[in-house]
Amino acid sequence: MADDYLVRIGRLIRDARQHRGWTQAQLAEALGTSQSAVNRIERGNQNISLEMIARIGEALDSEIVSLGYAGPMHLRVVGRRRLSGAIDVKTSKNACVALLCGALLNQGRTVLRRVARIEEVYRLLEVLNSIGVRTRWINNGVDLEIVPPAELDMGAIDAEAAVRTRSIIMFFGPLLHRMDAFKLPYAGGCDLGTRTIEPHMIALRRFGLEIAATEGQYHAQVDRAVRPDRPIVLTERGDTVTENALLAAARHDGVTVIRNASSNYMVQDLCFFLEALGVTVEGIGTTTLTVHGVPHIDVDVDYSPSEDPVEAMSLLAAAVVTESELTVRRVPIEFLEIELAVLEEMGLDHDRTPEYVADNGRTRLVDLTVRPSKLEAPIDKIHPMPFPGLNIDNVPFFAAIAAVAQGKTLIHDWVYDNRAIYLTDLNRLGGRLQLLDPHRVLVEGPTRWRAAEMMCPPALRPAVVVLLAMMAAEGTSVLRNVYVINRGYEDLAERLNSVGAQIEIFRDI
Repeated sequence: MADDYLVRIGRLIRDARQHRGWTQAQLAEALGTSQSAVNRIERGNQNISLEMIARIGEALDSEIVSLGYAGPMHLRVVGRRRLSGAIDVKTSKNACVALLCGALLNQGRTVLRRVARIEEVYRLLEVLNSIGVRTRWINNGVDLEIVPPAELDMGAIDAEAAVRTRSIIMFFGPLLHRMDAFKLPYAGGCDLGTRTIEPHMIALRRFGLEIAATEGQYHAQVDRAVRPDRPIVLTERGDTVTENALLAAARHDGVTVIRNASSNYMVQDLCFFLEALGVTVEGIGTTTLTVHGVPHIDVDVDYSPSEDPVEAMSLLAAAVVTESELTVRRVPIEFLEIELAVLEEMGLDHDRTPEYVADNGRTRLVDLTVRPSKLEAPIDKIHPMPFPGLNIDNVPFFAAIAAVAQGKTLIHDWVYDNRAIYLTDLNRLGGRLQLLDPHRVLVEGPTRWRAAEMMCPPALRPAVVVLLAMMAAEGTSVLRNVYVINRGYEDLAERLNSVGAQIEIFRDI
């Protein structure tokens, strides 16, 4: 067999295993072989017989034995279908990846409840497994158990998985407590233009971490004599920067003050998790966090991340652009209040239930019902701000919403270099979006959406925006290679189908 064919078979086996919710060790046990052999097979580094492929297919209840290469996943969307009923918001993607990194702080058993089954999580699990962390899905694949080893094997890190996620940079904070020197592959993720890790380096340097970037890797060295002797002021109020600083401070033997900290939803969830580990965090929800570190953490902890406000916004936008009445349940209202205020000014007809508490015992939730509305373009431009402002990740959804409103809306996506450019893909579907510069788009509505076949934009939120427009378009559209959507959404097509959409998943044969 050609090497690339082995790689294709390995990916099929890996995907089937993950769909089943098994670890490599569980598959190895079912096959009567070793975890390292399964790892080699999934990487395409192991010759494999037809008999073994058949055995794997039987163990995983998958048709791998057909030898068909699944290829990229595509969506076929029949538009102009009204949504109805109710749909629940899943747990936060960004909180889950932060908590997976945070589990490296703990020598004990960590159980995370209702973890999002998304590609970003799968990539991080592959990285964790490769360095010796034992993970397994429990309770019928709903919850995730994480048990780190006494010593991490950084030399065995799965570089291919690591470069497909930007979340790998949040390994710096916990790893600096576990080893004096280590290497990490460059961070990847969405194609949103150049994003420097310099703010991370500035913050973590205060804990003795020095990072040199060479040959596709970050080379990290830790000087144990260096300790933060004054408050750490973050040079940008970024979510992952704040999380990295929190992870570093959590096991620092002393008190760390972090200023200009993000107070966004995933940061708050990480703070609540750290408290469950025994770390005291003062100022949660503000821009100044005071962390009382614990040098050694060895506890069995059970934590439930809260729901995802960006997914909630996605579902609200789906109802708006398809002119539907839809109830979105378990919405973390604290992190959508600005968005809803803007939508109310545009004329959105909606109501909400009284607030109730999420499973983490802290985050406030509501159920929102959205009805077909006659929207007008907002007077002011749409632009993101750090929490409690309009969420950076929710800006793209306003492009689709503005496209169905009467008038012109200016959207200023000042954070990312490329994302506004991807929004102009809506023009392929009948939108009227004018790119003023790499950060500003003028949207004119209302729009008569039309079907089209197109490639998925390489950025998560613009990709979902294109999908929503296809749902509103007359006719049948095709969105090709939707891996980027699967990075951040669990079973999105199936869940939208459950409330009236008609989206078919298919692969090239």
